This record gives sequence, structure tokens and C-alpha cells, in this order.
Amino acid sequence: MNKQYFGTDGIRGRVGDALINPDFCLRLGWSAGRTLAAEGRRPLVILGKDTRNSGYMLESALEAGFSAAGVDVALLGPIPTPAVAYLTRTMRADLGVVVTASHNPFDDNGVKFFDGEANKLSDSMELSIESELDTALSSISASELGQVFRVDDARGRYVEFCKRTIDTKMRFDGLHVVVDCANGAGYAVAPRVFRELGADVVAISVNPDGSNINRNCGSTHPEFLGEKVVELSADVGIALDGDADRVIMIDSEGEIVDGDELIYVIALSMQMRGRLSGGVVGTEMSNGGLHAAFKDLGIPFERASVGDRHVVELLRDRGWELGGESSGHIVCLNWANTGDGIVSALQVLSEMVKQDRSLADLKSGMTKLPQELINVHVEDPEAALTHANVVHAVSEVEQRLGNDGRVLVRASGTEPLLRVMVEGGSYTDVRRYVEKIANVASTLGNNRART
Repeated sequence: MNKQYFGTDGIRGRVGDALINPDFCLRLGWSAGRTLAAEGRRPLVILGKDTRNSGYMLESALEAGFSAAGVDVALLGPIPTPAVAYLTRTMRADLGVVVTASHNPFDDNGVKFFDGEANKLSDSMELSIESELDTALSSISASELGQVFRVDDARGRYVEFCKRTIDTKMRFDGLHVVVDCANGAGYAVAPRVFRELGADVVAISVNPDGSNINRNCGSTHPEFLGEKVVELSADVGIALDGDADRVIMIDSEGEIVDGDELIYVIALSMQMRGRLSGGVVGTEMSNGGLHAAFKDLGIPFERASVGDRHVVELLRDRGWELGGESSGHIVCLNWANTGDGIVSALQVLSEMVKQDRSLADLKSGMTKLPQELINVHVEDPEAALTHANVVHAVSEVEQRLGNDGRVLVRASGTEPLLRVMVEGGSYTDVRRYVEKIANVASTLGNNRART
């Protein structure tokens, strides 16, 4: 069966559209609650959110739906997505739910789900929830309604978890760090984690007002953090996205260090210390330079489809632990079952301190191949992907690249975008070819944006 509502990472869209509105979220909470209650005991749901003002509206609707289905709800308030996953598992809850649109613009929102083991929901579970959405909404009796309560120490619990992912005696004394929290869910947590470990922290984009999440800040706009790192002569910059499950870093020269390079640094550290189990999983978007660097190190490398869910599936299939995406989703199954921006950054900072080396030095063993990505806004990404003009343009570029490069064009699973990526031997060729395909695709939409 094809899913009608769930995408690659929960349900996401523009606030006020057919899905991201109070009525649908009320029914979604009720349907998910009914699915859980069918297992025969009183379920518990953990519910968090990012800092969008629409989160209050959608949180309330979900809460009402769960309660009407007889499900207890623990409210966390604004908190990173990986914190919800962690608390779902440690509080022995049946479901974790986050109201967030992650790195998307402020006027989007969505709902992410985790099962009781902090995994993304299975296809069968998502289909079960969708089937309940077609049932007329009702409420159980007043005496059986779900109870709602707040978890006052949720952030503190997560801070301690983050710190436990590195050596217990590790401190970052003398390390000058700039943390960009994207005015998002990590604003009250991330600076605290690094400060408690001894770092000299300057925190920026930590004043969410309900509408400034991801706006010219965070992992989608790391160039601004780069300027700040240089201005302050800091050792490193850390850029999270709106729900803090992604991280992009900045070296002391102000250069952007993306997810591929961070995965390289972490994998090399794990290999040196005998902690790397098997190989590493990337995605179709992972830079060819990462594959080449791992080949030199004798580390197996495989590509999954884009999305941390697919990365985790392939890791488990291979019995490996470390994987991630260029965008900064980094997963190590030793720490958690989902991407965690703060935890990933901690592993890199720890290695900088252990070896007394800069981030630029640590990543120097990997040379990225010229690669360019352009996002093209289109009405129907799936239709654009198979449009004859786009298919023809892709074929022409692939013929010109031959064996010296590759092309990847895919429909975004979270936004109305066609993502066009070209990788090759020279920046001049890559830029020309990616522009060629993007120009063709842009006739089907507008507002092209390079990332």
C-alpha cells in the first residue's frame, strides 16, 4: 500500500494547508493514539516541539487527540528532536512525537514520530495510523481520558546524556567555541552542554521569537557563523538546524566543514582507537572524496538513499555503527538511533582536544571532489523529476561527464524542491553542468536557490 500522508520523515508542509492545521493534527493524534491503544494497555506518548509559533497550536491539537484516545502525554516543550528520541526510550514511552519542520522555513511545520525504541516508525505502523485517519473521530469516556503532564527536567536529562557520549574525564578548557542554534530547539541546551564541559562559549541565534527559526542562521546558512568565528578568532564554530538533529561546523579559518568531512573525522578517530565496527554508510549525496578517503584507510563505505532513516536501515543490515549525510545528519548507533547535532559536534571537539589539532588539520586527509547542489522550487517535484526536458538535460550532462563524474537529481521528501547535484573533475565543469539542468528544471517552477 502507498502512504497518503507520511513522507520520508513524518508529515510536513505549509502551516494552514490540508495537513498542517489543527483539525488534521487532532485527528492524527487520535489516530496514532488509537493505534497504540489497540495493543491492550494504557500508552504513554512523549511530545516535544521546536520554536515555531505554530508549534503551540499543533501541539495542543495532537495533545487533545491523544487524550481523546486514552493516551497519556508527557509534554517536553521546545527541545531538540534527538532529545525526544532519547527520552522516549528512557521514560519507557510507547511513542515519541516532535512538532517540527527541522531545517525548513518558519512558515512550514510538521510532525516526526519515534517508536518506543527511538526508531523512526515502520511502514506498517505509519499505514496503521493512516488507516485510522479514515475513521470518524470520537472520544472515550471522561474517566478514561489520557492524562497530560509536563516533564520539568527534560532538558537537564538530555544535557547529561550528551555529555556521557564522550570520555568522562574529557574537558574543553581553553577551547573557544561559537555555537549557532538557528533560533531553534537547541537554543537552551547546546550552549549549556559545551559550557559545562569547560569550553569558552559564545552563543548566537539563541533568541527565538516564534518566526526567526533558520532565518539566515544555523546549518542552512553557516556562512554567517563563519564570519563570526573569524571575527572572534575562535577555534571552531558549531551550526545546528532548527530541531538540532543536524550539524555543520566551521574551522578556525572560517571554512565550512560539512557532514561528509565530519563523518571522516569521527570515523578516523574511531578507527585509530579500535572502536569502528565494520564500515561507514553515506548517501547518494555523499561526496566522492569521502569514498576515496575511506578506501585509502581500508574502511568499507556504502551509499544509502537520502534520509537518516535509510542510513540507519543500511547500518543495521551491515552490522555497522557510523553513517550520515552531507547535510549534517550523523548517526552512530552507539549513541542513538537518529541524527544528533550536539552529540556529533562533541565527538569532533573531543578529537580536537585529544590530538591537540585544529579542525582544519583533522579533516585534511579528505579531499572533496568538485560538487555543486542547486535546489529548484517546483509545484510537483515527482513530476518534474520525470519530465522529458529534465531527463534529456540529465542524459546530456552524464554523457559529457563520462566516467569522470556523476549526476543526481531527486525530489525532496520534505519541501517542494527538485534537488540537482553534479560532481566532477573541475569546478568550472560542475558549475556549468548543474546550471544547465537547473535552468531546464526552473522552467517548471521558480525561485532557484543554491545550497
